[in-house]
Amino acid sequence: MTHAPETRSIPLPEGHRWRAFWVCVAVAGLTIMDLTKVNVALPAIEEGLGASSTELQLVVSGYVLTFGLTLVPAGRIGDQWSRRWMFVIGLTLFTLTSLACALAPTAGVLLVARLLQGVAAGIQMPQVIGLIQHLFRGAERGRAFGLFGATIGIATAIGPTLGGLAIAIGGPTDGWRWVFWMNVPLSVVAIALALWLLPETHTPSTRKLSLDPVGVLLFGVAVLSLMWPFLFTTGSPDDNPARWWTLVVFVIAATAFVVWERHYAASGRPPLVPVGMFGVASYRNGTLLASAYFMAMPPMFLLTNLYLQLGLGLSAVYAGMVSIGFALASAVTSWIGGRLVDRFGRPLVVFGLVLVLAAAGLLVLIALAVPDAVTPWAMAAALTAGGAGGGLVISPNQTLTLAEIPPKQGGLAGSVGQLGQRIGTAVGTAVGLSLFYATIFRENGSVESADVTVYHHAYGFGMLSVAIFLALACAVGVADLGARRRERRALA
Repeated sequence: MTHAPETRSIPLPEGHRWRAFWVCVAVAGLTIMDLTKVNVALPAIEEGLGASSTELQLVVSGYVLTFGLTLVPAGRIGDQWSRRWMFVIGLTLFTLTSLACALAPTAGVLLVARLLQGVAAGIQMPQVIGLIQHLFRGAERGRAFGLFGATIGIATAIGPTLGGLAIAIGGPTDGWRWVFWMNVPLSVVAIALALWLLPETHTPSTRKLSLDPVGVLLFGVAVLSLMWPFLFTTGSPDDNPARWWTLVVFVIAATAFVVWERHYAASGRPPLVPVGMFGVASYRNGTLLASAYFMAMPPMFLLTNLYLQLGLGLSAVYAGMVSIGFALASAVTSWIGGRLVDRFGRPLVVFGLVLVLAAAGLLVLIALAVPDAVTPWAMAAALTAGGAGGGLVISPNQTLTLAEIPPKQGGLAGSVGQLGQRIGTAVGTAVGLSLFYATIFRENGSVESADVTVYHHAYGFGMLSVAIFLALACAVGVADLGARRRERRALA
């Protein structure tokens, strides 16, 4: 495996390290929250700006797309140059693009600003993982990733609630602007704290960059062609089936990318993605597990939110509040999991996945069997139980995934893992929404006149995909357990 040059840094006191950590993690939470809180603002954006259905789709999916495209090159630059300055650059761009979104006079301006906001998120997120790798070692790193996972869990689950509150405060026409306005003061404070607290990391090469431009181009084509058809899948009969031909482009580009990266590394130059990283079983299996998990979790929240709003008629703010229990429970168990991962390892992650899978099954049973008036409360209880499991998945798995990766490659390795999560989100959301809306169109012909029984069926079919992806994540976890046991027997 080709390694990046070793990084240098001045040792930091413990208190300073943790303050720097919280700056990074708070910004990561803000970034991830923008994946979920904008969902509930789409009806208000449609009313306020007269946005078309395609423009609304791109406001959400475009952010995911540019986020994913930027992750790996930004992680590479951060590892080679400066994670601190890449973090500040990304956060500054995130602040400016959030301001542009909040002030957007037209749907077109909002869309462009949202695409650039995804680029900003993709620049800063790899630096968070790299800085955690840089700042902590051993059991302390497990604690750090536990708190990181808790923050991400809270941000993912609390986003719809904050989005709903913004709509309630700002009104049905302009409330969506507050979804973006809230980013601005928080980001300005974070920039000042980052400049004050984050350590400098740089290489002996005096910040000379080697970006593998051919690799970057092939990588971009591969990611774009893979995510494109899923980002434009809604389950409507109007979906254009020709979009699936881009997967042929993906196969060609991905094959060319792997061949080129091996050739580039063999020539003695640092490739964009060292393919040898995937020869590390813990990294490979952990990345696959996280990707499968993120195929399930965002669509689980989205489908539940849609069912509560469209099927039961709850307002956006109340539908979003149903997931608060998940956020709180996952925050607690992420912190616990970060402390226990060194002791229990992969079985802790598998146990968490089983709890989340059970919660997904409970959600479907509740939708089908519980009276509508009680359903939101029962779903909140099921999601709280699922959150207890979810906290044992994200942060322990992050620790195990990066355990054998050198800290000097932390940003790149973390960005590849984040890319898997973003692709997982795109694929899982497309599959879940397709099953949800296809069931409504099949049984009713349109969304507008569908009754609650139709939504029962649609929710059940959509959640079937969530259960399958969670089962896939469990299978990867069990397979990794078997590999670890075989390694221990071979060494004995």
